[in-house]
Amino acid sequence: MYNLIIIVCRACFPDLQHGYLLAWFVLDYTSDLLYLLDIIVRFHTGFLEQGILVVDKGRIASRYVRTWSFLLDLASLIPTDAVYVQLGPHIPTLRLNRFLRVPRLFEAFDRTETRTAYPNAFRIAKLMLYIFVVIHWNSCLYFALSRYLGFGRDAWVYPDPARPGFERLRRQYLYSFYFSTLILTTVGDTPLPAREEEYLFMVGDFLLAVMGFATIMGSMSSVIYNMNTADAAFYPDHALVKKYMKLHHVNRRLERRVIDWYQHLQINKKMTNEVAILQHLPERLRAEVAVSVHLSTLSRVQIFQNCEASLLEELVLKLQPQTYSPGEYVCRKGDIGREMYIIREGQLAVVADDGVTQYAVLGAGLYFGEISIINIKGNMSGNRRTANIKSLGYSDLFCLSKEDLREVLSEYPQAQAVMEEKGREILLKLNKLDVNAEAAEIALQEATESRLRNLDQQLDDLQTKFARLLAELESSALKIAYRIERLEWQTREWPMPEDLTEADDEGEPGEGTSKDRGGRTSQERPSGPE
Repeated sequence: MYNLIIIVCRACFPDLQHGYLLAWFVLDYTSDLLYLLDIIVRFHTGFLEQGILVVDKGRIASRYVRTWSFLLDLASLIPTDAVYVQLGPHIPTLRLNRFLRVPRLFEAFDRTETRTAYPNAFRIAKLMLYIFVVIHWNSCLYFALSRYLGFGRDAWVYPDPARPGFERLRRQYLYSFYFSTLILTTVGDTPLPAREEEYLFMVGDFLLAVMGFATIMGSMSSVIYNMNTADAAFYPDHALVKKYMKLHHVNRRLERRVIDWYQHLQINKKMTNEVAILQHLPERLRAEVAVSVHLSTLSRVQIFQNCEASLLEELVLKLQPQTYSPGEYVCRKGDIGREMYIIREGQLAVVADDGVTQYAVLGAGLYFGEISIINIKGNMSGNRRTANIKSLGYSDLFCLSKEDLREVLSEYPQAQAVMEEKGREILLKLNKLDVNAEAAEIALQEATESRLRNLDQQLDDLQTKFARLLAELESSALKIAYRIERLEWQTREWPMPEDLTEADDEGEPGEGTSKDRGGRTSQERPSGPE
């Protein structure tokens, strides 16, 4: 970055080169030292081969020296400064080979963009830097062209430094930068060119301005699109819901509640679609992210304590975040319980049927509904809700459905037994477990399982008998087919009726012939089938 900005400035503004010569020597050779250190670093930077990081220094060096990057790095360190001995130290253009390291700068930008937490802000800052560099180079070339044509020769070139105020270095640079900004942004009036060189410079700048404007507009559009896409991925789109409510004439009060809910999600950065956001990650990596975020919340639930870590990891992936508005009921008494809830943030109240009287207030870290999603025998309340739960303010909850829990527990039968036992202990403490009904359900389940086993055994016996009958049928079919084929071969040796008729037409039978009972003659009779 230093060489990209400073070398051209020193080459076009001689006063800048002469006035700070010692400082330029120090900065130049410091940057050369950094170039050399960068080459050493790249000899120790591993690379991926078939997905495996290679750290062997010999292989790294062998691969690096065969790349174009190594040739550019070497070319950028050619000691062109040695020509200073003959031409003098005031020719900074001898260091133009340092520009060959520009690809390394772009690589650094790309890596920073992928690692920063604010990629859109970094893209905008990078775009502004590119604009500054282009205007800076253009201003330096403008001043150099003005010096070549002669300062103050016409209104287009830089004014004569002999005029008061225009001899100062700062004024020279700022005037050139301002003039270049006017040309490249096509804003404001600029003096008309008077010479061919000036016309060519203006035409080149106008073409550069058109390309730069298109690049800026495209980059800004991309940044805005990415920001809108990120918002759409994180937060649900409320425009469709608002249009739906307007078309169906939803009452103003309910519409206001819906809009407030969306506004709460947007302002407080609440996410309701975490699964969709993490869907492109590999399964194990997605599980690790979800565990790091939500495992502490899930481990607070009593029935999940002391469970296997792998079970909790799978359950974490099933958690669905939900946000409730003030006064909204999470569940009502008598509802069928199909999920349990874990309070992440906010407060919920256990209220009476009138919705006003509060029996208890539940805060962050508490949970409810866990018994309804586990089929515990003898549960007197069944899978019905036993209380009204209402959100006092905006509350963030995690929801775990019965289907998701059953799907996970199907792979962990031991954990399922442990959880059912814990749920049974909780029901006993609450006096909501009917021991007799539990025993009856257990006996009924055992009887059902016994009948199922008997049916399975009978089905196996029937399958065995059917297999035997099928084998006998196949054997009989093979025997019949064999006998039919044998008869077909035997009948092929018999004379056909047409042959007998031709023999009668030949005349009286001669020696060795005889007549049968039907008056037909024949030669020696062929032997019949054995």
